[in-house]
Amino acid sequence: MNVILIAVITLGVIGLVSSLVLYFISHKFAVHEDPRIAQVSDVLPQANCGGCGYPGCSGFAAACVKAADAGSLEGKLCPVGGQPVMEQVAGILGMAAVASAPKVAVVRCNGTCENRPRNAEFNGAHSCRVQQMTGMGETACGYGCLGCGDCVKKCQFGALSMDVTTGLPVVDEDKCTACGACSKACPRGIIEIRLKGPKGRRVVVLCNNKDKGAVANKACKASCIGCGKCVKTCDKFEAITLENNLAYIDAEKCKMCRKCEEACPKGAIHAFNFPPRKPKAEESTIQSTQTPMQNAEPSKAE
Repeated sequence: MNVILIAVITLGVIGLVSSLVLYFISHKFAVHEDPRIAQVSDVLPQANCGGCGYPGCSGFAAACVKAADAGSLEGKLCPVGGQPVMEQVAGILGMAAVASAPKVAVVRCNGTCENRPRNAEFNGAHSCRVQQMTGMGETACGYGCLGCGDCVKKCQFGALSMDVTTGLPVVDEDKCTACGACSKACPRGIIEIRLKGPKGRRVVVLCNNKDKGAVANKACKASCIGCGKCVKTCDKFEAITLENNLAYIDAEKCKMCRKCEEACPKGAIHAFNFPPRKPKAEESTIQSTQTPMQNAEPSKAE
């Protein structure tokens, strides 16, 4: 028999046997996936940002199916798709959608170039993380924004940009999905994912400095000095706490009366998206009419 023909037949038999073995193995060890996972995954935005707390949209879809089997989707939220997407997910799984309050990224630092001047120059890699590992950055504040824009680079939705005037990142609330990628990228943790608030209104302490008042004040003109005046103005609602020389406003307790903003001597508390304040009524400067002099001479009778 021809040697080439023998080799072809041999290889054919080996291939056939191998395919049969693989066929039986694949059926023996096959992992059957719930078809609902694919259905849920199809309605997700496929951003794979990790904002939901799971490794990608497929991981979140699997978690939603598991939660539905347990009886509730509470705590499950796709920050990119928001409530509309979660309603679709709930419909696929035969559950009621759990309403969730919208959130947004907030840069808790007001250390602008004017408030926090440079006292050093960093000539290394233009990266916040590198600066943090090698020192305190270019200013005296060891808690504020480093200004290299690591957060901007991590945002997949174009919701962050650097303001060349202030040297701080600016959040576009219309584009922000509250995925948390910018917050994770910041080595100093100054970006917080907070409740957006009714009509986008919220009151926030734009400072993260935990140094004592004198030290913080020397590092930045707009820093929180831990005086506690804001805490006293909110004693009724207890929305403000003071810990480690830093005030913090609880978004769920805040009634947005803005009294704390007025009380802060450093201007560290900022109110977002509120209408302009109405000018206070000026105190009347008109003095009362003078009374006739009692010691005036009476008119002489003719």
